[in-house]
Formats: sequence, structure tokens, C-alpha cells
Amino acid sequence: MKPIIYIISILLLSSCSNKKTGTEKEPVTADGNIITLTAAQVKNAGIVTGSLDQRPIAAVLKLNGKIDVPPQNMVSVSVPLGGYLKTTKLLPGMHVSKGEVIAVMEDQQYIQLQQDYLMTKSKLIYSQLEYDRQKELNQSKASSDKVYQQAAAELSGLQITQRALSEKLQLIGINPASVTQNNISRSINIYSPINGFVTKVNVNIGKYVSPTEVLFEMVNPEDIHLNLLVFEKDVDKLFIGQTVTAFTNNDPAKKYSCKILLIGKEIGAERNTEVHCHFEQYDKTLIPGTYMNAEIAVRSRNSFVLPEDAVVRFENKQYAFVKKTDTQFEMIQVETGNTESGFTEILLADQLAKESFVTKGAYSLLMGLKNKSED
Repeated sequence: MKPIIYIISILLLSSCSNKKTGTEKEPVTADGNIITLTAAQVKNAGIVTGSLDQRPIAAVLKLNGKIDVPPQNMVSVSVPLGGYLKTTKLLPGMHVSKGEVIAVMEDQQYIQLQQDYLMTKSKLIYSQLEYDRQKELNQSKASSDKVYQQAAAELSGLQITQRALSEKLQLIGINPASVTQNNISRSINIYSPINGFVTKVNVNIGKYVSPTEVLFEMVNPEDIHLNLLVFEKDVDKLFIGQTVTAFTNNDPAKKYSCKILLIGKEIGAERNTEVHCHFEQYDKTLIPGTYMNAEIAVRSRNSFVLPEDAVVRFENKQYAFVKKTDTQFEMIQVETGNTESGFTEILLADQLAKESFVTKGAYSLLMGLKNKSED
């Protein structure tokens, strides 16, 4: 609609500048940023003036940050006893399911561990029988206390050894109950501990991996959050549960709704702190590490405002027209803040509080001024 308004306004001003009662012309005059009209032209252009008003305007805090993952959703996979990597099909970015076999390791120590467990289990059967026999003999005084105590100690020691070996087997993913003399294996499976995707693969086939080395790194993205940096002066404007609207640079039209989950309690060297926000709805296209922009509507404050139509844009700057006389108006540059409910916030407006502004017809004046300046 505004281009149509411009054309109509120019026609109005032009017709008024070339026609007057009778045959006299009444030209529009422009001197720098000041435009002078006749009373008839002011009326025909529909120019209305008014003063700055004060009303509550919600400020928008603009921040930036990146998508992050909490520590409990980041997993490093390693082999507690070490070994050689036999097979794996993992690649960075690949999705994995919890419990899925992601690699096969092999080493002679796995064989030795199963052998020790079975040998201990076998000895434990004999030791239990010997203990029961010595206990019965001791009760009938047919055997000394020393022999009975030795049998008890032997049984207890083997029980401890078996329990320790059982825990070691479970540590590398072998069920002790399933180990027999007929199924001793030199290889073990590595299972995915989470549902997620692979971020790093640090090994290759045939490589020996020590217990301290990390084979794979994985992320569960279902609990990703937005980590924003907030300057010290703005921290007091935020609160837990506050709504945040986030968007990426690549697709600013697509908005993501978040809630503030945690506000940092420590100010860093650059005088800012971290604010963690939780996405209300998980979007699998959001990748950890992606930079995002965010806007937060903070508490309203009383501000000097003008109707939205009173502020015009020219050459990427904002202007408003101040009434000098009933027919003369000056275009001045203004700094604007937020716009809400049809009103635009005017910043640094204390010195303009007593001025009268054009609230309707500002675009007509702009077109008339610039059109005249080009003549």
C-alpha cells in the first residue's frame, strides 16, 4: 500500500504546487531538510501532528550462542581391558541404537580370563565338598580345628576369586553364566550405550587399544540445549522459565521456541555468563555446535514513542518530521528501538520531548522533499 500512498502524495503536492485559487502557482519549497507547504497542501496531504507519547514498550534482548549437549548425553566408548580392534562399521555422523554391536575386539587376555574363571569354578566345587566333609568331621571331633579352618579359608578364597573374575567378565560384556569349556572365545562385542550418533572414530582395524584410549565418541541429541552468552548488564533481566526465540543464520525465518533452564552464577573475563535454554520440541536437524541467534522479550518499560507511520526510512537511516510552523516541517534523524502495537520507541528523546512531530503524512513529506531536491 505504501508505494500507492507515495504516488498519491506526490500528485497531491505537485498539484498543489501548480494550482492556486485563480491562476497563481504555489510551489513546494525545500531548503536542506526543511520543507515548506501552503495551508491547502498541508490539508490535502492529510498531515497531522502530535507530541511524543510515553507508553510501555517490551524490550527485546538479542543474544547469540550455540547448540550444546549436557555432559550426561556425551559418551566416550573404551575397552576396560584393552585389545585389538577386529571389526567396526562406524563413521562420524552415523546413527546408532542402544545395545547395537558397534565393534568387535579380540585379545588373548579374554581367553585367559575365561579360563581362570572356569578353573576357579571347578576348584570351588571340590572346595565346597571338602569344606562340608571337614565340618562334619570337626563336629564329631574326628578332625582338628586347624584342618577345618584351612578348608573354610580355601573355600572363602575361591569364592572371592570367582566373584572378582565374574565382575571382570561382565566388565568386558561376557555373561559369566554362559561361559563353558566349549564356548571360550577370544573376541568380545562392544555395544552402544545410548541412542544417538557418532561424533568421532579414533581407531582403525587391527589397532591395539589400551584401556585408557577412547575408541568412539557419541552424542544423544534428544536433550540438546541452547547455550547463550549474556553480558553482565543484562543478566538481571532474565529468569528461569523465560521464553526464548532462537533461529539460525541459514534459515532465520524458522523459529525455535526455548525456555531458560539455568542462568550462570559466574561472570567471566569478558564480563558475560552462560545461560542454558531447553528446546521445547526436539528437531533432529539441529546439530551440536551450530551457532544460533536468540531474542528474549524482557520486562516492559515506559518509553517515548511515536506512531509507526511517523518514522520514515531513507538511505538506511530513520527520520521523523518536526513541526516548525503550521506549514513548515524539518526532517531530523532519530534513533529507534522496538516497535510494538503500532508504536515505535524513540531513543535519546529527552531533548525532543517538547517538539511537535508529524504523526500522519510523514511519507508524503519525505517524497515531496526528496522530489523537490532532485529538481
